[in-house]
This record gives sequence, C-alpha cells and structure tokens, in this order.
Amino acid sequence: MSEQPAKPAEGAPRRALVAEDDSDMRALVVHALRGEGFEVDDVADGRRLWIQTLRAEVYDLVVTDLRLPVVDGLTVAEDLRAREVHSPLIVMTAFSDESVRRRAARLGAVVLDKPFSIDELCAAARRLCQPATQRGTP
Repeated sequence: MSEQPAKPAEGAPRRALVAEDDSDMRALVVHALRGEGFEVDDVADGRRLWIQTLRAEVYDLVVTDLRLPVVDGLTVAEDLRAREVHSPLIVMTAFSDESVRRRAARLGAVVLDKPFSIDELCAAARRLCQPATQRGTP
C-alpha cells in the first residue's frame, strides 16, 4: 500500500514545484510564482521532479518544462496522474505539436508555448488554482 501525500491544511500557503533545466528560465518562473504568493520548490531535471513528487507533500501547482534531462516533464506528469495526484499542471515548451497537446489535455494540463509572457504564466497559475466553482469554462 503506497502512502498518499498529505493534503495541505486549510489556509496554508500555496505550494508550487517548478522543473526547468535552464537556470535563467527557472529563476524567472520561480520569481513570478513567488510574486503570486506561492512557496516554490525548484528542480533542474525530470528525475528530481519525479523524486520531489514522491515526497509526502501535495503541490498546489506543478510547472514543468516538456524537455528535461533524464525524464521529460509529461512522463512525470503521467506518473502523477497514475498515482492519483491531482495537482494542477502547466507544461512549458518550445516544441509543442498536436501529440504533445493531446497528451497534456488528457492530463488536464495547460500548455504554454515558449516564449510566453510572465503575465500568461501567472494568469494560468491563478486560473488553475482557483476553486473549481470559480473556474468557469476554460
């Protein structure tokens, strides 16, 4: 029997996990999410992303690059869903095509095509982290 991650306490700060191998881009995304009120953990490759998601913590948002060293971001996202972890997902990519978009859609992930604006990232994060009753239709 696998241990399910603990749910955050009501009123606890929102937590985000960012996976991006480009250190400048990672710093930019981390800074933007902190500006949105998230506590942010960050990693530089897919293996660390996967390990971080195995910890007994629930993230309110996972932001990952598609192409990461070791394991790609969508593969880790698919594993999250297989483990019934339902953290909202944002996939950043400069290599989007229809197959990527279909895979992401099956996971309920938002795809942001690089280059994107920080405003787009923050708007997607706010939208995904709203209670379902406030989200409305996408």
